Amino acid sequence: KVKEIELDAVAQRGEVKAFVISEHIENAGVHSGDATIMLPPLTLNDLTKARIEQVGRAIAKALSITGPFNIQFLAKDNQVYVIEANLRASRTFPFISKVTGVNFIELFVDALFEDIPEVTLPPLNFTAVKAPQFSFSRLTGADPILRVEMASTGEVACFGEDLEDAYLKAIIATGGRVPQKGIFISLGGDDKKARFLDGAQLLATLGVPIYATEKTAAFLQAHGIDATMLYKLHEHKEPNILTYFRENKVDLAINVVDQHTTKEVDDGYRMRRYAVDHNIHLFTKIKQARLFAKAIVEKDLETVSIKAWNEYN
Repeated sequence: KVKEIELDAVAQRGEVKAFVISEHIENAGVHSGDATIMLPPLTLNDLTKARIEQVGRAIAKALSITGPFNIQFLAKDNQVYVIEANLRASRTFPFISKVTGVNFIELFVDALFEDIPEVTLPPLNFTAVKAPQFSFSRLTGADPILRVEMASTGEVACFGEDLEDAYLKAIIATGGRVPQKGIFISLGGDDKKARFLDGAQLLATLGVPIYATEKTAAFLQAHGIDATMLYKLHEHKEPNILTYFRENKVDLAINVVDQHTTKEVDDGYRMRRYAVDHNIHLFTKIKQARLFAKAIVEKDLETVSIKAWNEYN
């Protein structure tokens, strides 16, 4: 899969003085303002990171940049491609400043008035996650799905001992919760079903009822996961998805649907919309849902570490 990566930096007269590489948790295709970002970039190898740094330094030199800049990259098979370069501070700047303990904006201001040395950032012995906050529940009719257009209205930054620790805190901080009543799963296409199988197996260990649409339920049952089939909205049969949403039997929904037919497009939108309207936490990206499943199985909210910011630096 194609990954999306961010490079944030401060340069002086074309020379990079400090930079940070962070990684989107979702695959490429989600606006960076809506993406969940982790630091350090845990799945990037040294070759990819070296190529990103090389390209970042070349762009800074070619444009003779003094000040902050942000570059978004695609990466696949150690090849990197520039999506865009922004000659400004990105919304990731406050996040990387908090995480690294280096004030990138202060560094930028200093670069305007005096020669500054290159800053070598220390390695991180923890993981931080920046997660978006949405207001879909206040926007009547809006489709709560992540695309290339930005939809978030805020964000949180959470620190943890590892990725699962930080991500669980971030989801809770943005209004999510650990499911206790029921989990609804609808996955379109064989590829998506196969990619989420490990996540579904983790969710099954929670002892919370799992509900799914017909083909997803059959797939889960074939792999030893107990799932109750719910009819889609347009089928107007019981047990129906909407009935279970209305009756508060579900508190986590995972809806990743291939949009091949008009009915599926309509049903996918309505499922997502009804989830939001009934205050059900919704995931529409496989990698997010898999990470959340891993986090809630491996971590206990009652015992996750709670530390002051300066304890991580």
